[in-house]
Amino acid sequence: MAEKVRSVEYYYATIPDEPGTGSKVLAQLQQAGVNLLACLAFPSEKGKTQIDVVPENAVALKEAAGKAGVKLTGPRKAFLVQGDDRVGAVADVMRKLGEARINITAAAAAAAGSGRYGMVLWVAQGDHAKAAKALGA
Repeated sequence: MAEKVRSVEYYYATIPDEPGTGSKVLAQLQQAGVNLLACLAFPSEKGKTQIDVVPENAVALKEAAGKAGVKLTGPRKAFLVQGDDRVGAVADVMRKLGEARINITAAAAAAAGSGRYGMVLWVAQGDHAKAAKALGA
């Protein structure tokens, strides 16, 4: 099976880089019934963490974040890639962007078990439409 690539909207919040803060934010979204297709957190500025979330339902995310006092930035665009895991799966996707002369801003990929993998891929927002064409999204 070929990869399924789709354009997705993501939002991010900057939160204190302290034990349990990310867990608290995600628990509040969980309690509100917000399903996340992807989540990635990483250090940003000193003492802060950026948490990126790709919601299944953006309206539900924004409502839940507002009630929880979490300030979101977005929407911004990224790509969600899902497919059968194989040697070179990520390289093949990235090659398409390289051949189209599109720089990858960031990527996160993981085996999902049962022979599947997933990846979130970011390009400059100005390159999103060109990347969508290159990836068949």
